Amino acid sequence: MIEQRGPAPAAEPVVVVAVVVTYNREQLVGQCLDALAQQTRRPDAVVVVDNASTDSSGRIADEHPVAADVLHLHRNVGGAGGFAAGIARALEVHRADWIWIMDDDTVARPTALAALLDAAAASPVRLSLLSSRAVWTDGRDHPMNTPRTRWRASARERADAAAIGARPIRTASYVSAFLRGEDVRRLGLPHADYFIWSDDFEHTGRLLRRGRGVHVAASVVEHRTKAFGDAQTDPGDRFYYDVRNRLWALTRTRSFTPVERILYGGSTARGWLRLLRARPRRLGPVALRGLRDALRGGPRPSASVLAGSDPEVAASIARIEREAGRT
Repeated sequence: MIEQRGPAPAAEPVVVVAVVVTYNREQLVGQCLDALAQQTRRPDAVVVVDNASTDSSGRIADEHPVAADVLHLHRNVGGAGGFAAGIARALEVHRADWIWIMDDDTVARPTALAALLDAAAASPVRLSLLSSRAVWTDGRDHPMNTPRTRWRASARERADAAAIGARPIRTASYVSAFLRGEDVRRLGLPHADYFIWSDDFEHTGRLLRRGRGVHVAASVVEHRTKAFGDAQTDPGDRFYYDVRNRLWALTRTRSFTPVERILYGGSTARGWLRLLRARPRRLGPVALRGLRDALRGGPRPSASVLAGSDPEVAASIARIEREAGRT
């Protein structure tokens, strides 16, 4: 684990780049960008990845007063591909020190970014990642976005986090995750081939296997999903990605220790069994397809996922991945 203690060096201005991925959310993406424009400490730049929307989401992003750098993809590559593209853009074009990532249905409270920066600056140790408290529209904590507390965190780790009003975490949701750009350059981008689900689990797990991360309760965002519940409430055909991607993350990466693979795999399997018992005919074939494809091989290199439709974006992703030694 990377741990640097002692007085921090003299503060220098940091470049914060917000990255938003949108797909057919014309009713929400404007609200997300409104909230970024209303931050008490505004991001230095905003990157919006329009995932080949067929509604007016891309146009709304283009015309919004926040003056976002809008990346219009020619094919929908899911949240995972969109975040890989957007994070690469934030690093290569905007030279981000910190990358603040979120979905298009995330609406940050006005002090959300300031609270993250304050916590990072006040932390007695170097942090690789911080996450916000995600609530639903009625103010309840959103069960879809609860960060996983670091298993067996030491007393020192807990005390370091408590000193800044936080708790130590092992993984985090992409609904307001704050990533240190230097560590993303060193460890790489999310896997674009995940498409949706578990891309954040694997990527934040990778950043925090040896890095330190905290959940900052003072940084609050609203996750404006249609209903209150977690991703497994009614997954339908998306259950395929849940099965395939979670197996990829736990068996084909080094993001988790052997003990963590057993613990997280066990809790995941219990959740799957509950779903399959409730809807065996509906979800059984979907789960089998996910299992089959997970066993056939791992995810493709992220650049190859976008190469056919967006070669310039793929080249940017490839450069970041080469820098991290991942190609």
